[in-house]
Amino acid sequence: MARKRSKPREARAISSWDGWQQPGGNPAFRAARLERGWHSQADVAAAYAAHAAALGTPGDIDVRQVRRWESAKPGWPNTEARRVLGAMFGLSLGQLGFVPPHRARALPSDLTGEEPVRRRSFLQGVLGAASLLGPVGEDRLTAALVQARRYSDHALVGHLRAALDATARADGSTGPRQALPAAMEILAVVEHLARDASPSVRGELLGVGARAAEFTAWLHRDAGAPVHVTVFFHDRAVEWATVTGDGSMHAYVLLRKAQATDRNDAARMLDLSHAAAHGPWTLPPRAQAEALQQEARALALTGAPPDTVARTLDRAHQALEQAGEAEPASCTGPLCAGYTRDRLMAQSAISHREAGQPSRAVELLQQHLVDGAFAPRDRAFFTAHLSGALAAAGEPDQAAATGMSALRLAAAPGFGQALGELRRTAAQLRPHARRPAVRELRQALTAVTV
Repeated sequence: MARKRSKPREARAISSWDGWQQPGGNPAFRAARLERGWHSQADVAAAYAAHAAALGTPGDIDVRQVRRWESAKPGWPNTEARRVLGAMFGLSLGQLGFVPPHRARALPSDLTGEEPVRRRSFLQGVLGAASLLGPVGEDRLTAALVQARRYSDHALVGHLRAALDATARADGSTGPRQALPAAMEILAVVEHLARDASPSVRGELLGVGARAAEFTAWLHRDAGAPVHVTVFFHDRAVEWATVTGDGSMHAYVLLRKAQATDRNDAARMLDLSHAAAHGPWTLPPRAQAEALQQEARALALTGAPPDTVARTLDRAHQALEQAGEAEPASCTGPLCAGYTRDRLMAQSAISHREAGQPSRAVELLQQHLVDGAFAPRDRAFFTAHLSGALAAAGEPDQAAATGMSALRLAAAPGFGQALGELRRTAAQLRPHARRPAVRELRQALTAVTV
């Protein structure tokens, strides 16, 4: 008797549950990959491998796995695959046609007669976020799903805000790969409920959605996702900020887009930061200060004279002086409420570095990294910039030692922006590659990158 062929390892791991069938296969997944130019299932497998490598997630898939995801029984991807699929498509798993097993087994009784399309809309990634909301929030979410057309629960919006803030705090310590699934689930909840919410609640939901979409863009960028993924979520944030009439949030997303722009595209960075700081809206003073310092960095990158950069930084400090007391940083509270003088000075140092004044950058960063209170992510990022400034100032050994400090902060949580700056520093230090400290940094960074 022929031996029964075992299921491929990656298929067993990724399609972990077979209980849910969709009539006519899974057209949502197929449509999404065709929209992105992946015309064959082999294209999807190749894109999966590239995104997994960018995220540092182990494992590849083959065409059989893609075929399974497009079938009537797509299964439920495991944790690693959920992260990769989210980065690939910029969509929730529900929007790709996947349904968590516990939800397929426990549909509300009044949904069993719904047509397939309507039923699937209730299954789009929403109950996965229930654990983020606590027992009371979970009960409210379940009730809202059953009575979505009559949904008018302002308290549930508060639970979503709290969950988003908790996710943002976790990101500052544990990194983007840990926070991305939670952020995507919150975004899926907002998208789903907003379709049928009462007008009085819809605006609140979309306000939270704009914050969640901007934060999700940030996470994807820091995790090393392709640029189009970050752009997708930034555009969603701008859309929701616009329809809710939140001009300040619209400007803030422009600021974040400027910060996400590659330094080699300084003209675009300048356009975005200038629009954020000077557009037809009023930013809170702390957000205005951050927008002006980003404009200063862009000016430095475009070759503006140092005194022009300095005057723009002076305006940033003047804006910050108009602010009241700083508040704890929050993803859903006042924009840039936790933006402090120490952070402005550290970012100003980056502008001085870009303007060809590395010694001034070193002086500011050394002072404010000692004096300021920074989350692990921010400390890793600014320490990486200090390493680069030291390299530019002709201190290769000190630059390498500082780079190792930044690497120890950034490697485990995968703080992508800090690691990117360290790679830039390693390139600067290439002429000193034989020095022991420099060699140690380059080898350690290569190991992390691989």
